[in-house]
Amino acid sequence: MIDPIGADTDPRLFATMSTMRAMRRIKPEPVPEGLVERLVQAAVWGPSGGNMQRFEYVVVTDRDVMTRLAPLWKRCVDAYLATTGALAPEGMDEAAYGRMVAAIEYQRDHFADTPVLVVPCYRFPAPRVTEEGYLASAQALGPAATQRMVDTQERFMALAEGSCVYPGVQNLLLAARGLGLAANITIWHLMLEEEWKEALGIPEDMRTFAVIPVGWPMGNFGPVRRRPVSEVVHLNGW
Repeated sequence: MIDPIGADTDPRLFATMSTMRAMRRIKPEPVPEGLVERLVQAAVWGPSGGNMQRFEYVVVTDRDVMTRLAPLWKRCVDAYLATTGALAPEGMDEAAYGRMVAAIEYQRDHFADTPVLVVPCYRFPAPRVTEEGYLASAQALGPAATQRMVDTQERFMALAEGSCVYPGVQNLLLAARGLGLAANITIWHLMLEEEWKEALGIPEDMRTFAVIPVGWPMGNFGPVRRRPVSEVVHLNGW
């Protein structure tokens, strides 16, 4: 059994990761600018595919801007709760799920009071590959795999962009927890991404990958509930 606090490494890091609940009830008190900058610095330290570093972060702290975003957030949350969020995930206790939904609804109803909102963005550059490079790639992969790459190019590009953004997002969440700040990652805004981008002046060719509310927690951090390692590991193969 693996020690959840990491006795063989840095126990502080493992304790941080093991108590990173999604904290949706946050106080309206502002977060110092210096702490917000540290969160983004942590995100920038995250791995970047090909070391391209094409990420950008929109940070909202202005209460008027947050108030304008609140109706968009409500529409997205209501759409989520009417569909995917209508039923508890398989294996999750109904009472526990009810508490989670209550927290989601609280955040929805108090969104205008959110002290900080972070929107990670990424603009993937056009590929720089020569015709000779494409031919060499096809030769290395073989005809069948090359065709599969063509057929799944959209998914491949989405994963490529995500892999350049989400490691930084996880760094930001870790930093927030380490600084005693509540945070949670959501992608519900994608249901109205064009409206969010327009409201925040985000360029059309820039993709957004999350909306992360941040602030001081009303409750206490506690241990996360996850499946045991023994249930998810497939050693040396499936």
